[in-house]
Amino acid sequence: MTPDMKFLLHLLTLMTIVLCTATAAVPSNCTQAILGIAEGWNSSNVTLSLVEKNTAGQWVRVLGPYRGKLGREGLVWGLGLHRNPGHASIKREGDWRSPAGIFTLGGLWVTNKKAVRRDPRIPYVQVGPADLWVSDPAYPKLYNRHVRLDHPARTKWELRERMRQNDYAHSIKLLIGHNTAKPVVGAGSSIFFHIWRNNGASPTAGCTAMDEQNLRRIIARLNPDRHPIYILLPHSEYAKRRKLWRLP
Repeated sequence: MTPDMKFLLHLLTLMTIVLCTATAAVPSNCTQAILGIAEGWNSSNVTLSLVEKNTAGQWVRVLGPYRGKLGREGLVWGLGLHRNPGHASIKREGDWRSPAGIFTLGGLWVTNKKAVRRDPRIPYVQVGPADLWVSDPAYPKLYNRHVRLDHPARTKWELRERMRQNDYAHSIKLLIGHNTAKPVVGAGSSIFFHIWRNNGASPTAGCTAMDEQNLRRIIARLNPDRHPIYILLPHSEYAKRRKLWRLP
């Protein structure tokens, strides 16, 4: 091999390392993740596990696998920590699909009468009649944001945007950080983990749902020091991107 060829090979290796680093989506400080693997892009079925890195740096399952439900129409790429493939279809408001990719986790939004065991550093909101989550694209500055009014929701618009008050399935909600950092209007809003309906027989509008006890187990184990994330992908994409994205 000539010196020029060795130099080109070295340069190609460096470029590959840079590219892999640029597209690696799991943050280096993350040692805890909710891992959701769907059967396919158009499936509403998902298998959920909580995984953690051990002292040897290896990912191990600590909870699950649990059955879960996704959007009625399956999955589509969302806006999170990952880089979406070029020309990929992206999550849209009202498309009945769950966002795929890698996402931060936010706080808890609760109406459930039974206390939710959690790390006290995880933000906790007791949802009431003045709490809105705005999904209306006509209000870009409020889109995909929590708004607390100084009065109970009463106008037609306020009532439409109000967070659910007496819905068991939505009585425990853990925020999934899709389109939350700098919300893109119309790219999907109000994406949470919550309790499933009909013992898992019913899909969601785009959230990830599971049995209440399993949701409680996962929430109780979440540790902010581990910088937990949510990874949701169809099985084919998970296999394709596992090494490049440093997935569990």
